[in-house]
Amino acid sequence: MNWLIPPAPPVAMQVLGESTQFPLTRIFCVGRNYAAHAQEMGQTERADPFFFMKPAHAYTPLSAEHAVDWPYPSNTSDLHHEVELVVALKQGGQNLSPEQARACVAGYAIGIDMTRRDLQAQAKQKSHPWEAAKAFDHSAPIGPIQRIEQTGWLDHGAITLLVNGKVRQQGDLNQMLWPVDQAIAYLSTLFTLMPGDILMTGTPSGVGAIQKGDQLEACIEGLESVSLALS
Repeated sequence: MNWLIPPAPPVAMQVLGESTQFPLTRIFCVGRNYAAHAQEMGQTERADPFFFMKPAHAYTPLSAEHAVDWPYPSNTSDLHHEVELVVALKQGGQNLSPEQARACVAGYAIGIDMTRRDLQAQAKQKSHPWEAAKAFDHSAPIGPIQRIEQTGWLDHGAITLLVNGKVRQQGDLNQMLWPVDQAIAYLSTLFTLMPGDILMTGTPSGVGAIQKGDQLEACIEGLESVSLALS
């Protein structure tokens, strides 16, 4: 096959403790999936889930062994962290039931949905899309995937983010308004899901601004913690 330009290499996610890699296709994100975070963002009632996307090349690998340098993005003075459980899919489909959605899960990882909150606020005021706020370069730092055979089904457990050693976000996976299987099932009514898709499942309350030089540690009970340093 002849290409007009050389094709980009596939985006590969790490699998913990293995040379195996996960071929990343699409990054879906659930908005406001924890009640307390929804309230701090101005939502007072439970609503149907809504989704946005990040490009696969927004993925930046984090390590379970050491802090990774992460570049502070341009064109923002209000960068926020959002720690999230990330779900990796080994198979897909359309109009899935929650039971079928469970069978699609290959494993889990810890991710941080980095957000240019100032640009997001401007976009909301103008009813513009969020790409500049959510889908910028390196906006999806994510740790290695851990196989579901090792972790079991994760539907409860502490989720925490520390900034410079102090707890900033703290919640429990059982506080999700739309648990993982229900979120995947709902998403499959909007998109035909594919192997290689991942879903960032929302963040608990406590989101806030971070600066160059800050150290972040993201933890979810049952998974290896990951950390990064803003540079």
